[in-house]
Amino acid sequence: MTVPETNQAPASDAGVLWNTPAPARRGPKPRHTRESITDAAVALANAEGLDAVTMQRVAADLGTTKMALYRYLPARADLDAAMLDRALGAPPSRVPEGWEQSLTAWTRALFARALERPWSVELAQRPHVPGPQELTWYEAGLEATVGLPLTGGERLDLLALLSGHALSLVRQQAGSATPETDLSTRLTPLLAAHADRFPQTAAAFAEAAEDGGSGRDEALDFGVQRVLAGVAALAAQRSA
Repeated sequence: MTVPETNQAPASDAGVLWNTPAPARRGPKPRHTRESITDAAVALANAEGLDAVTMQRVAADLGTTKMALYRYLPARADLDAAMLDRALGAPPSRVPEGWEQSLTAWTRALFARALERPWSVELAQRPHVPGPQELTWYEAGLEATVGLPLTGGERLDLLALLSGHALSLVRQQAGSATPETDLSTRLTPLLAAHADRFPQTAAAFAEAAEDGGSGRDEALDFGVQRVLAGVAALAAQRSA
């Protein structure tokens, strides 16, 4: 999920995910629904990646024509939004310990959900009207910030920082053919041989190798903790 920008073009006038389906009419029952089309698209993305998902391919998997799908999802951007909403699912419940713990749990849950379906990270960056599930994530994150001395814009920026950090780590992991630990193993001797040219890089990788490396979970928590520590310091300053 990303904070909407005013210059992003909507997928349709109000977002097809917010439109109430028309009442059933007499006659043959429709062969498909938004849900069944979304299911087929998600299954295709899970199996073959997002590049394989086209209206033509989804229609073929459903045994229908591409034009028939536009009755339910008028534009490809509407299909993207439906897939993203399905991938996000429901956010975690707010934890009682406080805003920092709630936002940490929120970010970890978003990271885990995106890691299950890495293709959703690209969809989150495309212009779209947020669906009900995506706005449920916004609501859950904003609820955790209630009481903080932040403006509405700052609260949204905070969610953008946390979600951007989580999704960038998923993108790195999904887009890398070389596991991070393997990359570190390969780079350490190379950097050792050129330590005079890259002294700080060589030292950092050598120390990381001695410590067993930093996995994505550790990188996630490190970034989240630094962001929240900054917010806590700002809140204390404004409340003084």
